[in-house]
Amino acid sequence: MEFIGILAFVAALLFSVMVHEFGHYITARKFGMKVTEFFLGFGKRIWSTQRGETEFGIKAIPAGGYCRISGMTVRDEMDLGEEDRAFIKASSGRKLIVLGAGSFLHFVLGFVILLILFIGIGTNRITPQVAQVSDCIPVSTEACTSASIPSPAKAAGIKAGDYIMSINNQPVENWVDDVQVIRDSAGKELTLSIYRDGEKITITATPVKREVNGELRGILGIINEVANVRSDPIKATKDSISLSKEFLVSSVKSLVALPAKIPSLWGQTFQGEERDADGLIGIVGVAAVSGQVTSSDQMTWSERIGAFLLIVASLNFFVGVFNLLPILPLDGGHMAVAIADEIRAFLARLRGKPRPKAIDVTVLTPITMVVFVLLAVLTVMLLVADIINPVNLNL
Repeated sequence: MEFIGILAFVAALLFSVMVHEFGHYITARKFGMKVTEFFLGFGKRIWSTQRGETEFGIKAIPAGGYCRISGMTVRDEMDLGEEDRAFIKASSGRKLIVLGAGSFLHFVLGFVILLILFIGIGTNRITPQVAQVSDCIPVSTEACTSASIPSPAKAAGIKAGDYIMSINNQPVENWVDDVQVIRDSAGKELTLSIYRDGEKITITATPVKREVNGELRGILGIINEVANVRSDPIKATKDSISLSKEFLVSSVKSLVALPAKIPSLWGQTFQGEERDADGLIGIVGVAAVSGQVTSSDQMTWSERIGAFLLIVASLNFFVGVFNLLPILPLDGGHMAVAIADEIRAFLARLRGKPRPKAIDVTVLTPITMVVFVLLAVLTVMLLVADIINPVNLNL
């Protein structure tokens, strides 16, 4: 099962790469740019087919993909009569759209995966169904003693299996949110509408006050069921938007914290230090984690699939943000060049001068190579760490 999980992750990763490159391809074609190649993988060509002016195909090394747009630099030669179709000839706005389309589709794909998760698979949630009624509210331990407070829920007649439909005539829609009414009502009588054995009954109960994690809360003395719940399209959309924002913020924070984590990665890679599950992890490590998740005996099938989809979705958000970093050879680096071109043109207009020539990206090749080498070294370190000292979730 673990091997199947790894294969599923590899397939999902390659699909994400195709979606990224398709973003560049479709927008470049939309603006009349010439796209000569669209390949999945690198190295030796395994298979290809010509469709119009574009060659589509697969190469031997499944480590990414590329979409070749003609005229990316001022030194690229264009066929006679097609000079205006060069990427470099496009307006800065169109360049930014083409360059940013890959990351944009990563975000779209991540959002769609979350929608599929919430609507089709479901997620584990605390439900309004009562699983257990406590005998008491312990004062300082989990065990009932003579000093314990009698359970308000038990005294009110609440039973395991009861489904709480409303609190103080307010329908319960999301227990995680609605339970706050109970927490804020210590010493105040609550009216609970309960569904039990096919009947709707009304029960009144008064939560007691207890300190939980340094916070005073109203407690009834019930433990709720945890179940897999599928969302309707509207709620799924709201939850997907909310989680997408969380993933985006988390991705940005991870990138900001990346330099500070490299020293510890060195120790985890070459000095046998324990691998930090919250530290840096490479593609091989993520694939291994995916395998652990899909083969875990501690999770149901829906939980395994849900966890796998969360991994793939979060990866798409991270890769999308990473590609927007303003450093060459990433898309964000080329976008930074396009923005710099437009700033130079704006300053030239202010001085009444003609638009200057576009920045020759090839002049920045030494900087690009330094960044490439640094990324390659980091990739190799992660690869070694993921192989000899993998992250283990103990699932």
